[in-house]
Amino acid sequence: MSDFTSNFWPIFITVIAVGGILACGLGLWLTSKIKVAGKPGDNTSGHVWDEDIREMNNPLPRWWVGMFVITIVFALFYLAAYPGAGSYAGKLGWTSANQYEKEVEVANKALEPLYAKFTSMSPEDLAKNPEAKAIGERLFMNNCSQCHGSDAKGSRGFPNLTDNDWLYGGSPEKIQETITGGRMGMMPPIAAAVGTEDDVKNVANYVLSLSGGMHDSGRAGLGKEKFAVCGACHGADGKGNQDVGAPNLTDNIWLHGAGEAAIIKRINEGKVNQMPAWEDKFTPAQIQVLSSYVWGLSNNK
Repeated sequence: MSDFTSNFWPIFITVIAVGGILACGLGLWLTSKIKVAGKPGDNTSGHVWDEDIREMNNPLPRWWVGMFVITIVFALFYLAAYPGAGSYAGKLGWTSANQYEKEVEVANKALEPLYAKFTSMSPEDLAKNPEAKAIGERLFMNNCSQCHGSDAKGSRGFPNLTDNDWLYGGSPEKIQETITGGRMGMMPPIAAAVGTEDDVKNVANYVLSLSGGMHDSGRAGLGKEKFAVCGACHGADGKGNQDVGAPNLTDNIWLHGAGEAAIIKRINEGKVNQMPAWEDKFTPAQIQVLSSYVWGLSNNK
């Protein structure tokens, strides 16, 4: 219910859940009271289909009624014990999150012997170990490939993990740090600091010139001085700064799109890019194996 801010929804769900159970009981009671009038002595409701199919006027079987009553009583006890009626937490205090955490804890305990043999190995050795690679690949495919792709080559907004271009550093330690704590990359809108719309276009062409992309050399020359605003993060030479995750602008690798229009958009609008932290899902041993696998993707020679 955390996604809903109105008190209407807990009340709505409670009415539907409890009202539905009570309606079943009311329907059962009313059915037992209604008697259909048929012809005297023939015990039928008077409804006939296909000339010889008649609807009998028998009461509901007692075993069926008994099971229906038991189901209603069970449903009421269930709603009292477990969350199901709006924001009511239930007397037993059960939550799906707690159950998930317990199941993960049990699974991690069972996996400890499997990972124990990897703890003393270096990242370089883990990246070459067939068993560790297979485990790392499975961890990657189940958790990382949704963003970085099944081939780890990324897509717009999601870095390629198979090359040697790293925003925060590509050493095994840095990769492990990134997986553990996640990253929050942010470029602020800096158009106002650069100057006029023409100045922004000049800087965009200068940035393109740094990587040898197609650009207007005249505008690039005019944009060099204004690039000093960008140099605070990307460096005076445009080669980036891994301490703050500022990309290298000289290698012609573009995370959010290449070309003059894309660069102008970034200068005008900025960009926030986040990689979530995985320390709550993975054990340190799993992160060690996964980071070694990722390191091996760009160091497989």
